[in-house]
Amino acid sequence: MSTFSFEAAAAWLCPAVAAVLGGTILCQVKSRPGQRGTKVVCLAGLWGGACLLRVSVFWGVLLFSLACLLSYHHLSGQALLPVDQRAVLVTGGDTGLGHALCKYLDELGFTVFAGVLAERGPGAEGLRRTCSSRLCVLQLDVTAPEQIKDAHSKVAAKLQKRGLWAVINNAGIMGFPADAELIPMAEYRRCMAVNFFGAVEVTKAFLPLLRKSKGRLVNISSMAGGVPMERLSAYGSSKAALTMFSAVMRQELSMWGVKVSIVQPGGFKTNITGTSDTWDRLEKTLLEQAPPAVREAYGQEYILKLRDYLHEFHRRSSPDMSPLLLDVQHAVLARRPLAFYTPGRGSFLFLCLASMGPTGLLDYCLRSLMSGKTVPRGLRTPSRESPEASPGEGTRS
Repeated sequence: MSTFSFEAAAAWLCPAVAAVLGGTILCQVKSRPGQRGTKVVCLAGLWGGACLLRVSVFWGVLLFSLACLLSYHHLSGQALLPVDQRAVLVTGGDTGLGHALCKYLDELGFTVFAGVLAERGPGAEGLRRTCSSRLCVLQLDVTAPEQIKDAHSKVAAKLQKRGLWAVINNAGIMGFPADAELIPMAEYRRCMAVNFFGAVEVTKAFLPLLRKSKGRLVNISSMAGGVPMERLSAYGSSKAALTMFSAVMRQELSMWGVKVSIVQPGGFKTNITGTSDTWDRLEKTLLEQAPPAVREAYGQEYILKLRDYLHEFHRRSSPDMSPLLLDVQHAVLARRPLAFYTPGRGSFLFLCLASMGPTGLLDYCLRSLMSGKTVPRGLRTPSRESPEASPGEGTRS
């Protein structure tokens, strides 16, 4: 009889404990920006797994309670610090994400140093016009060492004895998407110069100020830095280098109290693809610099259709940058920020698939996204025939 009573009481106790602890965790999750649903899904998975394993009610409640306590402890470290006039540096503030970040952080009350490529350009003027007097626009081409030194001097002079709380390395370029064989070496070097070497040099210049405040280093990488995406070899390689640099810095700077986060967003409309004029220039460079044998193999029709990738990329990108802004805010202000953030549709899934899933499945999924693409002329022409050169293409004499 006593056994029956215990089991009956436990049967009622189990849902009650689950409801109370689960509700507490849910309230904690809802109060935190970024990565909101992950912890709830983990808890539900643990509870469901316990049920599937048919563990006893006692052990099921114990397992769930332990998961809740661990999650609560983790989420307590996700509480956001007060802004309290903290100062942040954002690179690439002219357009896109950098521009939106400068405005968003200014609205939150930060002292924002907005590094821009053109100090008198429309992006910089827009920031001056719409943001508070706390925001300071800095001429900062991340590929120009003298501009980085000058920006550091201005930031240090304005902050005086205060440290810089956060550096957000956002400046980046994508270049013209093309098959790796077609991309000129100058384009590989340009992507590395902006996306990787620029971020490294800015980081090294401002680290003394970050160490003083025991602040944050936030590097904006990309899903392409962890997922091998066709036609993005130059861009993806530079972002992969930035991701590894960030991971190493996370370990090295921990003893200084500086926390490092990597943001690997999916597709957002950030103007990183450039303008039509930029596409025209890069497309012309690609056609002129490709060796005759390579132009012959791919064909001019294939090369001219490459810009369709940019249109498709733009079409699939989300215009709502709020998930990305919230994750950066969390990386800058959380007591214990996450090491990785993956805002954007499909980013987390594809990064997990690329790192842990079968290669064949990853390749199939990525190919399906590019279904219907143009085939190089060399694959459409029998090898025994000598294909005629397309108009405007040179042939080897």
